[in-house]
Amino acid sequence: EVQLQASGGGLVQAGGSLRLSCATSGFSFDDYDIGWFREAPGKEREGVGCMSSSDGTTDYADSVMGRFTISSHNAKNTVYLQMNNLKPEDTAVYYCGRKIQGYCTIANIFWGMDRWGKGTLVTVSS
Repeated sequence: EVQLQASGGGLVQAGGSLRLSCATSGFSFDDYDIGWFREAPGKEREGVGCMSSSDGTTDYADSVMGRFTISSHNAKNTVYLQMNNLKPEDTAVYYCGRKIQGYCTIANIFWGMDRWGKGTLVTVSS
C-alpha cells in the first residue's frame, strides 16, 4: 500500500536545527512530487515546501525561505526537510504528502495532493 511517514520531530530551542524524514513506499518515487506541510495550533494546514521529481527543483513558503531545505535520497525513497534557525512560530505538526507531478509550487501546493502521511510534532521553545 502507499505509505508516507514523517519522522524526526522533537523539542528544540529557538535557533536550533532539526532534520525531518519522509519515508515512502508502495509507489514509484520518481513519478510523484513530495510536499511538506505543517499545522500549527489553532491554524489551518499550510504548505512549507515542495520538491519536484522531474528536475529536483524546490519551492518554499516565504516564512521558511532561507532556513528550510528539502532534499532526497532516491535509493532510500526518502525525502528530508532540513530546518535551521528554528523559531517558536515554527512549532507545528509537520506532514509530508504525495503530489501529482507538475504542481510543485507554493501557490499550487495543495492542488496535486492525493496522499497524506501521518505527521511528526516539532516544538520550538523560546
